[in-house]
Amino acid sequence: MTLTGQRATEPQPNPVQMASGRGVPMSLIALLTLAACGDRVTRDILPGGIPARTNLHEASGLPPASVRTVARRDFGWRVIYQPSAAPPNAESQAAVALCGLERRAPLRIVQQPRIDPFADPGARIFDIHCA
Repeated sequence: MTLTGQRATEPQPNPVQMASGRGVPMSLIALLTLAACGDRVTRDILPGGIPARTNLHEASGLPPASVRTVARRDFGWRVIYQPSAAPPNAESQAAVALCGLERRAPLRIVQQPRIDPFADPGARIFDIHCA
């Protein structure tokens, strides 16, 4: 037996209502997408118990114009700064402030040589070891 008549067309799902074909409304997908883009507070903690959202440049206690980089390392802290824009006791001030975030005292400050002195002329690198 052969069927020679026209085939009935299947009803098409409404693309506005169903986005994925699994019955998920488009409005729900849009809501979840927008919610994922919001400003969220991180609960990540750096070593030493410091919240990851802490502004380390500000926490160093150094003038904003002098600070280039503040990073938490396994040994303590590494700071790159411009001494020309910082107070004379900048390194010890930063050591007290940054070790204070961990409720520890500064143990020693170690000057690091510049690998590329032309990258940021005049900048210094020092490591802070906390007790």
